[in-house]
Amino acid sequence: MASNTGGNGVDLWSEIIASQQQQQQQQQSHVEVFYRRRKPSKTPPDVLPPKQMGLEDDGIHHRLSLVVLPPGPTKRISWNRSLSTRGRTSIAVGTCINHQPQPKKGKRKGKPPRPKGKQFKPQNFEMERMYFEEVDAFELLEESPSPKVFGTWAGANNTDSVALTHLSTRLNKWLICRNLNYSCGPSSTLSKILGTPSVKLEPIDCHNIDPENLKTPEKSSAKGTSRLPCAEITSHKVEDVGNEGFEELEASVKKLSLASTSSSDALQFNPFATLLAVCEQSVPSKFQDVFSKYCDPQEIIKIGEGTFGEAFMAGNYVCKIVPIDGDFRVNGEVQKRSEELLEEVVLSRTLNYLRQHQEDARNACTTFIGTIDLKVCQGSYDASMIKAWEEWDENNGSENDHPNEFPDKQRYVMFVLEHGGKDLESFVLLNFNEALSFLVQVTAALAVAEAAYEFEHRDLHWGNVLLSRNESATVQFILEGKKMSVKTFGLLVSIIDFTLSRINTGEDILYLDLSSDPYLFKGPKGDKQSETYRKMKEITDDCWEGSFPKTNVLWLQYLVDILLLKKSFERTSKNERDLRSLKKRLDTYGSAKEAISDPFFSDLLVERVQIIDLDD
Repeated sequence: MASNTGGNGVDLWSEIIASQQQQQQQQQSHVEVFYRRRKPSKTPPDVLPPKQMGLEDDGIHHRLSLVVLPPGPTKRISWNRSLSTRGRTSIAVGTCINHQPQPKKGKRKGKPPRPKGKQFKPQNFEMERMYFEEVDAFELLEESPSPKVFGTWAGANNTDSVALTHLSTRLNKWLICRNLNYSCGPSSTLSKILGTPSVKLEPIDCHNIDPENLKTPEKSSAKGTSRLPCAEITSHKVEDVGNEGFEELEASVKKLSLASTSSSDALQFNPFATLLAVCEQSVPSKFQDVFSKYCDPQEIIKIGEGTFGEAFMAGNYVCKIVPIDGDFRVNGEVQKRSEELLEEVVLSRTLNYLRQHQEDARNACTTFIGTIDLKVCQGSYDASMIKAWEEWDENNGSENDHPNEFPDKQRYVMFVLEHGGKDLESFVLLNFNEALSFLVQVTAALAVAEAAYEFEHRDLHWGNVLLSRNESATVQFILEGKKMSVKTFGLLVSIIDFTLSRINTGEDILYLDLSSDPYLFKGPKGDKQSETYRKMKEITDDCWEGSFPKTNVLWLQYLVDILLLKKSFERTSKNERDLRSLKKRLDTYGSAKEAISDPFFSDLLVERVQIIDLDD
């Protein structure tokens, strides 16, 4: 391509190239070197050294800046102008650092001037000084005997008087119950310990025990003083504690020393040996030996389970098996102890006396389940029991631990009971008449047990009431000498499980201290059963030894709620209104004896006959 030329014949490209070369020669002739001194500064740790940034350092903090001065008066241009601040700050600065001028901090204000004419006294710390001196002088009580007075507690030769800071919770509860329920008599065990002179205890022989000593008020004479087998500690006569001497009794309780309650020699009482004696045994039995009395061991069938035990069907009877005295948890719960089962065993046998309709009986009923036999067993489950257990697990999904997990020396208590039918939870009521008969039978049974033994069930949920059908038209009750015949409509009721129950046999008060199980009262809000436990706690004020028959009324209200919730049986709107009205009226009754007189039950109480009291 030919290049264009001007009018005078000069090449334009040649002129442009020549002018650029001339400008470059002029710029090279004006290059000068300037040195600037800058103050030494510490490089932040996150900034690279000068050599890594392409700069030179002469070791004495001089920075070399190469400046090109254009010809003429052109202002000099520094290469690091765009990388510096006002030509003084190095480009070696840290990131995320505020380089703006910081405001000056205000001067610290002095103390305000004191007002003239007023005198201020210095603070007085005398009270604090006295407090800390008192704390320093205080000696903490030791939980175990001091080596300086070794053996004074165990040997009962301590001459120093120890002041008890407060009465124990257990004794306080006993005193409250004693004040509120004096008519029931004092707590037999505690009163006799406090009222018995200090004597050397004789060894207890549990082998020569007459089972007939286990009596109820109806069986024992008025002058009898027998107690539970092996529980009689001393033969000294115990004086009855009256209301006038209650203050002295309370003072004696407060003076009760630690040695009298913590010493292992205070009570030589073996609960397991006593349990064997009550069950008329000298040694524990084997499972197969007990089952063989009632059926072929190969025909055992498991029919139910609970947290503390399991139920097997043996012929026409139900065998309830409860593990005891183990040092490991069963089904997530601590195993029951012999003393706990001892109370339930005695309570079951005591209620059995109500089933004996004698001519002179003042209180009788057959609603409480009949106890056929009571045995203490030891050893592993037999092969037939394991088979029955696994079949139940396969069909129903057991929530209990497998019996193979128990050791070979595990102890059990076996209750051989009558077969009472299905529980209310699974039983299907047909009509309102059956529901009505159910309530009447439960109320009458509780009233009879209240009159006979101050009985309180305290756990009468729908799993502890069994129902069955038969051809009998009526069932008989005797309440304080009055015979009552109740229409059944072919329905029979049986009350079971007396683990939490309370009873006064006339010689002992048997109960379970529910205050030791706080989780029992922490059930879900709105749940009928959980709410009933909490109402019981309010009524008893957590004093479970006392007599509070109102707890039976609470469980009657619970059963009314269950009937209202069950939609299986036929009823009218009027029937439901009657049930709700009954529940409201139950609030006005203090016991089942009072509730049985409610008009709701009058149609089913077909006969009332007054029995002449021979004592009168």
